[in-house]
Amino acid sequence: MVRVTTWCRADLAGGTLDIWPIGLLHPGARTVNVALDLPVEVSWSPLDCLYRVIQQQESWTSGDLSGLLAEPETALVGEIVRATGLPFGEIRIDSGSPRGAGLGASSALAVALLAASELVIESRLFRTAADRAALARDLEARLMGLPTGLQDHYPGQLGGALEISHEPGGERVNRLDIDLEALGDRFLIAFTGQSHFSAGANWQIFRRRLEADAKLVANLDRIRDIAAAMPAALLASDWAEAGRLIGEEWRARRELSVEISTPAIETLLTLGTELGGWGGKAGGAGGGGCIFMLAPPERREHIVAAWTASGAQPLATRPTRRALEFSI
Repeated sequence: MVRVTTWCRADLAGGTLDIWPIGLLHPGARTVNVALDLPVEVSWSPLDCLYRVIQQQESWTSGDLSGLLAEPETALVGEIVRATGLPFGEIRIDSGSPRGAGLGASSALAVALLAASELVIESRLFRTAADRAALARDLEARLMGLPTGLQDHYPGQLGGALEISHEPGGERVNRLDIDLEALGDRFLIAFTGQSHFSAGANWQIFRRRLEADAKLVANLDRIRDIAAAMPAALLASDWAEAGRLIGEEWRARRELSVEISTPAIETLLTLGTELGGWGGKAGGAGGGGCIFMLAPPERREHIVAAWTASGAQPLATRPTRRALEFSI
């Protein structure tokens, strides 16, 4: 058996700029995110002439690649099998993230399965994290028929807090040596109960950016500038400033598309700030999924209680330095 574990992420600032070529159109663009101790685990074990995919107590079986590609629940697995030549076997997938949470779980799954294919085929990891990120992004774009980003593929492989700069010729990834324990003490996250679908909102933003929509361009510039300020706040352990920047990023982000914010998201974020939170936002492209916030440690219990009373599901997760893990 081969087993690989990667991690979900929280995008602190600069999401959407990771969708090529949007970041290139805003010089200095970067995305800042952090790995969370919500694992995505993939295991592979051999079977004769059969693919079996097991996820969340559901199972799909196919005798050929076309069967995997035909099922929406296994199509991503099928694309990776087609690209890598992963042989017949049982593929078991376990995720610590709620479905549609906006925490990058599908991309963490993609890089985990790519790593598993390397171990199955050559008994070693032979791709770099950047190579896996690029391949996973392209396979996801092929699957959805839409442009996709690549910020989600790095935290799950590298762990910790990352600054991903979007530059001509390719991204540059910088690890931020921040106090993750202190960040975790001030980090709150909750699932709204509503799954999100990022591709639709991202496509509208992508199209309008290529059309040079003036309002959208200005808001992406704001997001770029906020993301540029975020590493200094994190490195200085200025959590109040980091929280303020997260809140500012959300105010710019929700102007990008009417699909990004929802009444539930706004209610939860307003509750959090009224109870002392420094600032929060929805994860990923919004439209549901998770929200997260930075707040003083002494205000955590009050905010969590208010979110719970409003129907949200707080998640017991913290930032992690753990990188991709595997066993054979």
